[in-house]
Amino acid sequence: MTVNRDRFAEILNALKTEYPNARIKLKFNNPFQLLIATILSAQCTDDQVNKVTEVLFKKYPTPAELASADITELEEIIHSTGFYKNKARNIKKAAQLIVDKFNGDTPKRMEDLLSLPGVARKTANIVLTDGYGIVEGIAVDTHVRRLSKRLGLSESDDPEKIEQDLMKLVPRSDWGVIAHLLQAHGRSICTARKPDCNNCVLNKLCPSAFKV
Repeated sequence: MTVNRDRFAEILNALKTEYPNARIKLKFNNPFQLLIATILSAQCTDDQVNKVTEVLFKKYPTPAELASADITELEEIIHSTGFYKNKARNIKKAAQLIVDKFNGDTPKRMEDLLSLPGVARKTANIVLTDGYGIVEGIAVDTHVRRLSKRLGLSESDDPEKIEQDLMKLVPRSDWGVIAHLLQAHGRSICTARKPDCNNCVLNKLCPSAFKV
């Protein structure tokens, strides 16, 4: 069952009231750092990524320096984020492409970002929205995916289909904030293992309340 626009408007307003300062948790100083941090965040908490990138960006602050990094040293630094060999290979190659193909500038276009290794639409949307203020879509991470299903915003399990469903339901002016709101709610209340429906501001609007 999916909610209608009126019901979603109530959900959106409740989340905005509950989380007025919802924003990205990853720490970064520029779009390139955000790109690398987001790639590292796959299957890893933002808090852990922030600990790793504090070291990583101090040692390799620019695309050129990361592009020439020793892969073994790189793997050692990012080891705690999980899947470190694949991530190290992807971020090094992405940095090389940014240097060679994009003159050292992190791309501002969706299609260019998607050409980088380790980058799918979620990562590209985060870089565009939070790095450049360019909103072309909605980032669907594990929290957004879980809550979209529970709240009846999408019936799909596929991130790209969920994004399309959300883009039809969410006013375009709120595309940039909806992911942060769902992430904040997913971390604090609607957790994966034990959602706290009793203390949820959406419990009268959510079709899954008290059933999960």
